[in-house]
Amino acid sequence: MPASRLHLVRHGEVFNPSGVLYERIEGFELSDLGHEMAEAAAKALLAQGRKIKRLISSPLIRAQQSAAPIAKQFDVAVDLDERVIEPWNKFKGIKLAPVAFLKRPSLILNLANPKLPSWGEPYDEIAARMQAAALDAWDSVDGGDVVIVSHQLPIWMLYRSSAGLELPHSPKSRRCSLSSVTSFEIINGKLTEVSYAEPGLAHAANAIDGGAV
Repeated sequence: MPASRLHLVRHGEVFNPSGVLYERIEGFELSDLGHEMAEAAAKALLAQGRKIKRLISSPLIRAQQSAAPIAKQFDVAVDLDERVIEPWNKFKGIKLAPVAFLKRPSLILNLANPKLPSWGEPYDEIAARMQAAALDAWDSVDGGDVVIVSHQLPIWMLYRSSAGLELPHSPKSRRCSLSSVTSFEIINGKLTEVSYAEPGLAHAANAIDGGAV
């Protein structure tokens, strides 16, 4: 039999004092809080009492660091899959603020078609690779659960494509916080979301309330 449940975990907070769009740029690692958020996601999975049989991660360092606590908690190796990586983006390395467009007016041309989107990897291509990775992961184990550590937009594209929703959307509408856990099952032959939790966000809020941040 294939997997019982598939969990998509977003990476934790990244150390990014300049506030740039880090995309696939090397060297953007988790902040101290990000490591704690990743631990919170691992503990949330453990609290569900489920058996994790396989762990897959985006090859980017922030995703691998976020996968590490899960690997330790469930004593599983981390397999890398390029298909669950952050989408490419023409704005990488830029701090997205009005002043950036004032300094480089040509950047505005990249906003021509938000439904594609014209500034980065097409939504349908992201959804297609995420669907393929998710279904392959589902069939790769003999029972138990699989965890995939990925990024906000790929997880959101997997959710929207699985739910039959239009892929173009406002980035502000994405329900996929740092170190969140979006869980799916195959129901009636279709990948279907069964739960969503935000252990990372809850940890960050508690840390702030406790004066740790």
